[in-house]
Amino acid sequence: MSGGGNNVVNKVFYATSYHPIQAGSIDGTDVAPHDNGVRRALLCYNAGLYDPSGDSKAIGDPYCTLFVGRLSHHTTEDTLREVMTKYGRIKNLRLVRHIVTGASRGYAFVEYETEKEMLRAYEDAHHSLIDGREVIVDYNRQQLMPGWIPRRLGGGLGGRKESGQLRFGGRERPFRAPLRPIPHEDLKKLGIQLPPEGRYMSRTQIPSPPRRKGNVSDREEGYYREKSSVERDEEFKERSSLRSYHSHRTSSHTHSSHRRRSKDRDERSRTESRSDRKERSRGMEDRYGDNKGEVSGSKRSKRLEEDRCHKRHKHMHSHHHRRSSSQDQHSSD
Repeated sequence: MSGGGNNVVNKVFYATSYHPIQAGSIDGTDVAPHDNGVRRALLCYNAGLYDPSGDSKAIGDPYCTLFVGRLSHHTTEDTLREVMTKYGRIKNLRLVRHIVTGASRGYAFVEYETEKEMLRAYEDAHHSLIDGREVIVDYNRQQLMPGWIPRRLGGGLGGRKESGQLRFGGRERPFRAPLRPIPHEDLKKLGIQLPPEGRYMSRTQIPSPPRRKGNVSDREEGYYREKSSVERDEEFKERSSLRSYHSHRTSSHTHSSHRRRSKDRDERSRTESRSDRKERSRGMEDRYGDNKGEVSGSKRSKRLEEDRCHKRHKHMHSHHHRRSSSQDQHSSD
Protein backbone atom coordinates (compact mmCIF):
# COMPACT_ATOMS: atom_id res chain seq x y z
CA MET A 1 0.00 0.00 0.00
CA SER A 2 1.34 3.39 -0.91
CA GLY A 3 0.89 6.70 0.77
CA GLY A 4 -0.38 8.41 -2.37
CA GLY A 5 2.62 8.89 -4.65
CA ASN A 6 3.61 12.13 -6.32
CA ASN A 7 0.20 13.71 -5.88
CA VAL A 8 0.86 14.18 -2.15
CA VAL A 9 4.45 15.45 -2.30
CA ASN A 10 3.41 18.92 -1.10
CA LYS A 11 0.69 17.75 1.29
CA VAL A 12 0.86 17.59 5.08
CA PHE A 13 -1.23 16.56 8.07
CA TYR A 14 -1.27 17.47 11.76
CA ALA A 15 -1.40 15.42 14.94
CA THR A 16 -4.68 15.47 16.84
CA SER A 17 -3.24 13.34 19.68
CA TYR A 18 0.32 12.92 20.88
CA HIS A 19 2.45 9.79 20.61
CA PRO A 20 6.23 10.09 21.19
CA ILE A 21 7.19 7.64 18.42
CA GLN A 22 5.00 9.37 15.87
CA ALA A 23 6.22 12.81 16.96
CA GLY A 24 9.77 11.74 16.15
CA SER A 25 8.78 10.70 12.61
CA ILE A 26 8.84 13.12 9.66
CA ASP A 27 5.84 11.42 8.02
CA GLY A 28 4.17 10.02 11.13
CA THR A 29 4.66 6.36 10.18
CA ASP A 30 7.59 5.29 12.40
CA VAL A 31 6.90 2.34 14.68
CA ALA A 32 10.12 2.49 16.77
CA PRO A 33 11.93 5.34 18.59
CA HIS A 34 14.99 6.68 16.82
CA ASP A 35 16.66 8.79 19.55
CA ASN A 36 17.07 8.81 23.33
CA GLY A 37 14.69 11.70 23.77
CA VAL A 38 11.88 9.73 22.11
CA ARG A 39 12.68 6.73 24.30
CA ARG A 40 12.48 8.87 27.44
CA ALA A 41 9.20 10.39 26.31
CA LEU A 42 7.85 6.93 25.45
CA LEU A 43 8.69 5.71 28.95
CA CYS A 44 6.78 8.63 30.50
CA TYR A 45 3.93 8.06 28.06
CA ASN A 46 3.53 4.35 28.80
CA ALA A 47 4.02 4.70 32.56
CA GLY A 48 1.76 7.74 32.87
CA LEU A 49 4.48 9.73 34.61
CA TYR A 50 3.25 13.09 33.33
CA ASP A 51 -0.02 14.61 34.50
CA PRO A 52 -0.87 17.84 32.61
CA SER A 53 -3.42 18.77 35.27
CA GLY A 54 -0.74 18.59 37.96
CA ASP A 55 0.79 21.95 36.98
CA SER A 56 -0.52 24.37 39.61
CA LYS A 57 0.48 27.34 37.46
CA ALA A 58 -1.61 26.16 34.50
CA ILE A 59 -4.76 28.08 35.39
CA GLY A 60 -7.52 29.59 33.32
CA ASP A 61 -9.64 28.37 30.42
CA PRO A 62 -7.49 26.21 28.08
CA TYR A 63 -9.83 26.94 25.14
CA CYS A 64 -9.04 30.65 25.50
CA THR A 65 -5.30 30.20 26.10
CA LEU A 66 -2.44 30.44 23.59
CA PHE A 67 1.14 29.23 23.73
CA VAL A 68 3.67 31.79 22.48
CA GLY A 69 7.16 30.41 21.85
CA ARG A 70 10.61 31.49 20.61
CA LEU A 71 10.42 34.71 22.58
CA SER A 72 13.50 36.79 23.15
CA HIS A 73 14.94 36.38 26.64
CA HIS A 74 14.73 40.17 26.90
CA THR A 75 10.98 40.23 26.28
CA THR A 76 9.03 41.19 29.40
CA GLU A 77 5.43 40.64 30.43
CA ASP A 78 4.62 44.28 29.65
CA THR A 79 6.04 44.06 26.13
CA LEU A 80 4.24 40.79 25.42
CA ARG A 81 0.97 42.14 26.80
CA GLU A 82 1.25 45.26 24.67
CA VAL A 83 1.71 43.20 21.49
CA MET A 84 -0.89 40.51 22.17
CA THR A 85 -3.54 43.02 23.24
CA LYS A 86 -3.88 43.94 19.57
CA TYR A 87 -5.83 40.72 19.03
CA GLY A 88 -8.20 40.90 21.99
CA ARG A 89 -8.70 41.49 25.69
CA ILE A 90 -6.17 39.60 27.79
CA LYS A 91 -7.44 38.00 30.97
CA ASN A 92 -4.20 36.44 32.18
CA LEU A 93 -0.59 36.31 30.96
CA ARG A 94 2.20 34.09 32.27
CA LEU A 95 5.77 34.40 31.04
CA VAL A 96 7.53 31.19 32.08
CA ARG A 97 10.74 31.90 34.01
CA HIS A 98 13.57 29.80 35.43
CA ILE A 99 12.70 28.71 38.95
CA VAL A 100 16.14 29.67 40.32
CA THR A 101 17.47 32.56 38.22
CA GLY A 102 14.14 34.10 37.26
CA ALA A 103 15.28 34.47 33.66
CA SER A 104 12.76 34.04 30.87
CA ARG A 105 12.53 30.53 29.39
CA GLY A 106 11.48 31.98 26.03
CA TYR A 107 7.79 31.04 26.03
CA ALA A 108 4.55 32.19 27.60
CA PHE A 109 0.85 31.45 27.94
CA VAL A 110 -1.72 34.12 27.12
CA GLU A 111 -5.36 33.71 28.15
CA TYR A 112 -7.98 35.84 26.39
CA GLU A 113 -11.41 36.82 27.63
CA THR A 114 -13.20 34.89 24.87
CA GLU A 115 -12.47 32.00 22.56
CA LYS A 116 -13.10 34.22 19.55
CA GLU A 117 -10.30 36.58 20.59
CA MET A 118 -7.98 33.62 21.12
CA LEU A 119 -8.73 32.35 17.61
CA ARG A 120 -7.95 35.74 16.15
CA ALA A 121 -4.54 35.78 17.84
CA TYR A 122 -4.00 32.12 16.86
CA GLU A 123 -4.43 33.03 13.19
CA ASP A 124 -2.79 36.45 13.03
CA ALA A 125 0.02 36.44 15.62
CA HIS A 126 1.85 33.36 14.28
CA HIS A 127 5.29 34.35 12.89
CA SER A 128 4.90 37.94 14.05
CA LEU A 129 7.89 39.88 15.40
CA ILE A 130 8.32 40.69 19.09
CA ASP A 131 11.54 42.42 20.13
CA GLY A 132 13.05 41.46 16.78
CA ARG A 133 12.27 37.74 17.18
CA GLU A 134 9.83 35.80 15.02
CA VAL A 135 7.53 34.00 17.44
CA ILE A 136 5.34 30.95 16.99
CA VAL A 137 1.78 30.71 18.30
CA ASP A 138 -0.13 27.52 19.05
CA TYR A 139 -3.08 26.40 21.13
CA ASN A 140 -2.61 25.09 24.69
CA ARG A 141 -1.53 21.54 23.84
CA GLN A 142 -0.52 20.85 27.44
CA GLN A 143 -4.17 20.76 28.47
CA LEU A 144 -6.01 20.04 25.23
CA MET A 145 -3.90 17.47 23.34
CA PRO A 146 -4.44 13.85 24.47
CA GLY A 147 -1.19 12.06 25.43
CA TRP A 148 0.90 15.24 25.56
CA ILE A 149 4.49 14.92 26.83
CA PRO A 150 6.46 18.17 27.34
CA ARG A 151 9.86 18.93 25.85
CA ARG A 152 11.72 18.56 29.13
CA LEU A 153 10.70 14.86 29.15
CA GLY A 154 11.77 14.22 25.57
CA GLY A 155 8.46 15.10 23.94
CA GLY A 156 7.12 18.40 22.70
CA LEU A 157 6.89 19.60 19.10
CA GLY A 158 9.13 21.53 16.74
CA GLY A 159 12.73 22.04 17.80
CA ARG A 160 15.82 22.98 15.84
CA LYS A 161 17.84 20.86 13.45
CA GLU A 162 21.01 21.53 15.47
CA SER A 163 19.54 19.69 18.44
CA GLY A 164 19.05 16.50 16.46
CA GLN A 165 15.70 16.04 18.22
CA LEU A 166 13.09 17.43 15.87
CA ARG A 167 9.45 16.73 16.73
CA PHE A 168 6.76 16.69 14.04
CA GLY A 169 3.00 16.96 13.83
CA GLY A 170 2.61 20.51 15.15
CA ARG A 171 1.78 23.77 13.47
CA GLU A 172 5.40 24.68 12.78
CA ARG A 173 6.56 21.24 11.58
CA PRO A 174 3.60 19.16 10.33
CA PHE A 175 3.91 15.55 9.14
CA ARG A 176 4.66 15.14 5.48
CA ALA A 177 2.28 12.96 3.51
CA PRO A 178 3.95 9.48 3.39
CA LEU A 179 5.67 8.46 0.17
CA ARG A 180 6.38 4.94 1.41
CA PRO A 181 3.89 2.17 2.29
CA ILE A 182 1.96 2.89 5.48
CA PRO A 183 2.20 0.13 8.15
CA HIS A 184 -1.45 0.34 9.15
CA GLU A 185 -1.50 -2.71 11.44
CA ASP A 186 1.65 -1.74 13.36
CA LEU A 187 0.39 1.81 13.85
CA LYS A 188 -2.94 0.53 15.15
CA LYS A 189 -1.22 -1.78 17.64
CA LEU A 190 0.79 1.14 19.02
CA GLY A 191 -2.27 3.38 19.16
CA ILE A 192 -0.76 5.86 16.71
CA GLN A 193 -2.95 8.13 14.63
CA LEU A 194 -3.15 6.94 11.00
CA PRO A 195 -2.32 9.38 8.19
CA PRO A 196 -5.57 10.81 6.74
CA GLU A 197 -5.13 9.38 3.25
CA GLY A 198 -7.00 11.43 0.69
CA ARG A 199 -7.59 14.25 3.19
CA TYR A 200 -4.18 15.89 3.41
CA MET A 201 -3.79 19.64 3.76
CA SER A 202 -1.47 22.14 2.11
CA ARG A 203 1.14 24.07 4.07
CA THR A 204 -0.76 27.31 3.50
CA GLN A 205 -3.79 26.04 5.38
CA ILE A 206 -4.26 26.85 9.06
CA PRO A 207 -5.01 23.81 11.22
CA SER A 208 -8.05 24.31 13.40
CA PRO A 209 -7.41 24.09 17.16
CA PRO A 210 -9.67 22.00 19.44
CA ARG A 211 -13.02 23.62 20.09
CA ARG A 212 -15.73 23.15 22.63
CA LYS A 213 -18.74 21.31 21.37
CA GLY A 214 -20.67 24.22 19.98
CA ASN A 215 -23.34 25.16 17.53
CA VAL A 216 -23.34 25.22 13.75
CA SER A 217 -21.67 28.64 13.63
CA ASP A 218 -18.66 27.25 15.52
CA ARG A 219 -18.29 24.43 13.01
CA GLU A 220 -18.61 26.90 10.15
CA GLU A 221 -15.85 29.03 11.70
CA GLY A 222 -13.64 25.92 11.94
CA TYR A 223 -14.31 25.12 8.29
CA TYR A 224 -13.43 28.67 7.34
CA ARG A 225 -10.16 28.61 9.30
CA GLU A 226 -9.06 25.39 7.58
CA LYS A 227 -9.23 27.01 4.18
CA SER A 228 -6.02 28.22 2.61
CA SER A 229 -5.20 31.90 2.70
CA VAL A 230 -5.69 32.09 -1.07
CA GLU A 231 -9.14 30.53 -0.81
CA ARG A 232 -10.07 32.85 2.04
CA ASP A 233 -8.85 35.88 0.05
CA GLU A 234 -10.86 34.76 -2.97
CA GLU A 235 -13.94 34.17 -0.83
CA PHE A 236 -13.50 37.57 0.81
CA LYS A 237 -13.17 39.26 -2.61
CA GLU A 238 -16.24 37.41 -3.86
CA ARG A 239 -18.27 38.46 -0.82
CA SER A 240 -17.00 42.02 -1.19
CA SER A 241 -17.93 42.12 -4.88
CA LEU A 242 -21.39 40.73 -4.07
CA ARG A 243 -21.85 43.32 -1.33
CA SER A 244 -20.69 46.03 -3.73
CA TYR A 245 -23.05 44.76 -6.44
CA HIS A 246 -26.03 44.60 -4.10
CA SER A 247 -25.09 47.96 -2.64
CA HIS A 248 -24.91 49.45 -6.15
CA ARG A 249 -28.26 47.93 -7.07
CA THR A 250 -29.80 49.14 -3.86
CA SER A 251 -28.30 52.58 -4.35
CA SER A 252 -29.51 52.72 -7.96
CA HIS A 253 -32.96 51.54 -6.92
CA THR A 254 -33.00 54.10 -4.13
CA HIS A 255 -31.93 56.92 -6.45
CA SER A 256 -34.50 55.82 -9.03
CA SER A 257 -37.20 55.71 -6.35
CA HIS A 258 -36.14 59.14 -5.13
CA ARG A 259 -36.31 60.48 -8.68
CA ARG A 260 -39.76 58.97 -9.23
CA ARG A 261 -41.02 60.27 -5.90
CA SER A 262 -39.54 63.70 -6.62
CA LYS A 263 -41.15 63.73 -10.06
CA ASP A 264 -44.51 62.70 -8.58
CA ARG A 265 -44.20 65.38 -5.93
CA ASP A 266 -43.40 68.00 -8.56
CA GLU A 267 -46.32 66.88 -10.69
CA ARG A 268 -48.68 66.94 -7.74
CA SER A 269 -47.31 70.31 -6.74
CA ARG A 270 -47.90 71.73 -10.20
CA THR A 271 -51.42 70.29 -10.35
CA GLU A 272 -52.20 71.51 -6.86
CA SER A 273 -50.68 74.89 -7.67
CA ARG A 274 -52.93 75.29 -10.72
CA SER A 275 -55.98 74.21 -8.73
CA ASP A 276 -55.03 76.48 -5.86
CA ARG A 277 -54.53 79.41 -8.20
CA LYS A 278 -57.94 78.83 -9.73
CA GLU A 279 -59.57 78.51 -6.33
CA ARG A 280 -57.81 81.59 -5.05
CA SER A 281 -58.76 83.52 -8.17
CA ARG A 282 -62.41 82.57 -7.82
CA GLY A 283 -62.31 83.30 -4.14
CA MET A 284 -60.78 86.72 -4.64
CA GLU A 285 -63.25 87.54 -7.35
CA ASP A 286 -66.07 86.53 -5.06
CA ARG A 287 -64.74 88.43 -2.10
CA TYR A 288 -62.78 91.39 -3.47
CA GLY A 289 -62.42 91.11 -7.20
CA ASP A 290 -59.12 91.59 -8.90
CA ASN A 291 -58.51 94.27 -11.54
CA LYS A 292 -59.77 92.12 -14.37
CA GLY A 293 -62.84 91.16 -12.43
CA GLU A 294 -63.53 94.77 -11.55
CA VAL A 295 -63.28 95.91 -15.20
CA SER A 296 -65.56 93.10 -16.37
CA GLY A 297 -68.06 93.83 -13.62
CA SER A 298 -68.05 97.52 -14.43
CA LYS A 299 -68.78 96.87 -18.09
CA ARG A 300 -71.61 94.52 -17.26
CA SER A 301 -73.10 97.05 -14.82
CA LYS A 302 -72.87 99.79 -17.45
CA ARG A 303 -74.58 97.65 -20.08
CA LEU A 304 -77.32 96.69 -17.66
CA GLU A 305 -77.86 100.33 -16.77
CA GLU A 306 -78.02 101.32 -20.43
CA ASP A 307 -80.50 98.52 -21.11
CA ARG A 308 -82.66 99.65 -18.23
CA CYS A 309 -82.53 103.28 -19.42
CA HIS A 310 -83.37 102.21 -22.96
CA LYS A 311 -86.33 100.19 -21.75
CA ARG A 312 -87.60 103.06 -19.63
CA HIS A 313 -87.24 105.46 -22.54
CA LYS A 314 -89.02 103.09 -24.88
CA HIS A 315 -91.77 102.50 -22.34
CA MET A 316 -92.23 106.23 -21.84
CA HIS A 317 -92.30 106.84 -25.56
CA SER A 318 -94.87 104.10 -26.05
CA HIS A 319 -97.00 105.49 -23.21
CA HIS A 320 -96.78 108.99 -24.62
CA HIS A 321 -97.76 107.73 -28.05
CA ARG A 322 -100.78 105.92 -26.66
CA ARG A 323 -101.87 109.04 -24.80
CA SER A 324 -101.51 111.16 -27.95
CA SER A 325 -103.54 108.71 -29.97
CA SER A 326 -106.25 108.70 -27.36
CA GLN A 327 -106.45 112.50 -27.31
CA ASP A 328 -106.68 112.63 -31.07
CA GLN A 329 -109.54 110.19 -31.05
CA HIS A 330 -111.44 112.19 -28.43
CA SER A 331 -110.91 115.35 -30.46
CA SER A 332 -112.32 113.84 -33.61
CA ASP A 333 -115.32 112.68 -31.75
